[in-house]
Amino acid sequence: MSLTTQELRLFLEELCCDLCRFRHMQEDHLPPEALRIEREYALATGGPFADVHVSTGPGFAGPTPYFIEIKFGVADDELLGRLRLKYGRSLPGHPPANRLIVVLDLQNRPDSPGLLRAIRDAVVPTLAVEFWDESRLLSEVKSLFGVHAPAIDEVHLLDMRDAIQREMARYAFGSTASPASSVSGCDISPILETDPAPPLDAVKEQLLWRFAFWRLRQIRQARGLSPREILPPGTYSGVAVVIADLCSFSSYVRDTPEDPIVRDSLTSFYSKARYEVVNRGGMVENFVGDQILALFGVPDRCPGYIEHALQAAQALLSVGEAVSDYWQRQIDRQQPSSGMHIGVAYGDLQIVALRPSCRANSTAIADVINVAARLMNMAGPGEVLVANSFYKQLSTPTRATLQPIAPQDARNVGRLRAWRLPAADAASVASPGSNASLGPLVPLGSKP
Repeated sequence: MSLTTQELRLFLEELCCDLCRFRHMQEDHLPPEALRIEREYALATGGPFADVHVSTGPGFAGPTPYFIEIKFGVADDELLGRLRLKYGRSLPGHPPANRLIVVLDLQNRPDSPGLLRAIRDAVVPTLAVEFWDESRLLSEVKSLFGVHAPAIDEVHLLDMRDAIQREMARYAFGSTASPASSVSGCDISPILETDPAPPLDAVKEQLLWRFAFWRLRQIRQARGLSPREILPPGTYSGVAVVIADLCSFSSYVRDTPEDPIVRDSLTSFYSKARYEVVNRGGMVENFVGDQILALFGVPDRCPGYIEHALQAAQALLSVGEAVSDYWQRQIDRQQPSSGMHIGVAYGDLQIVALRPSCRANSTAIADVINVAARLMNMAGPGEVLVANSFYKQLSTPTRATLQPIAPQDARNVGRLRAWRLPAADAASVASPGSNASLGPLVPLGSKP
């Protein structure tokens, strides 16, 4: 099999996220956007991180939150050590979770019964442990997506991905777009199981990569659009721009002796970062090297999109820490910094077609992208800096958690006034709606 062990785990992580979403859509009759499925979920400030955390958003009755750990190809001792680190004690400050699903390759382990007992002993008694081996995983895929796979290998994993993509396309594009019932302006009408899966063309494939499949359905039903009409060239107002970049990337690459480690680390970053953006209703504009550019408020401004942009930035911090942690464990030299630095700005931008009359390929240009990029460069490791214009769009309770920084000169864009999103532990001490967290102006580069 040509997949590396890390690629396999990433593939299975994506697969498990999709399995859980479609399972709860089917069994609990939940709209897909009601489910909060987060990758690299911080169990404590700065880590460790659960591979996957599943819960439901406010206003929706659904499953009690639970965790998923993907441990294919992980040696027994390392597997037990990492599970003990993550789940060997109670998790204060988190919503109650009652279940831990461990996905692992039992057929390659000589003492499977002993390993399963050791895993249960390593986890706090309040978490019921459920094991998904190869047969259970394949059974879930067959039940939900109709894929009959005899083994978990590259060929059959690609078949699974194609089947899931067809179901996403069915939901996004398979029914006539028309206004429907909604919650907070977002469509929750289920798609009919009898609707045929529409054929995928280049436009639909690009849209499914840039957006969550339920977000595409919301856009179509709200405005009666065809896929080709969803993202036309033109000016878009009031867009939130998020740019995130891995810290010390050049140093990591320089000190990595094996190229596959670089590729695995970047693939992990791309997969997890994209997921966190589209999961919150955003659009992935592009990846450039170790950097992601995401847009919120394109093509329409769904209620809450400003707050969703900030939540995505926070989630990207966790992704950056997890990717850096994995990469650092593969190499000898300790790196000078880890995680991500992020800039967020607000303004107007233009979507421009890369080819005449082409809707499958486009790019975004705007001064607001330059502002976000400058803020990202100013931000330190693990920091999010937001432009004053973005800050003014936030709700009053959210504003109270940000700290002003001294105005800074930014190359080519002038002197910027901005705000810092503190670390999770610092933000939590502020009383929502108060100014307790603001204090004096903080010089850039110092810690609040």
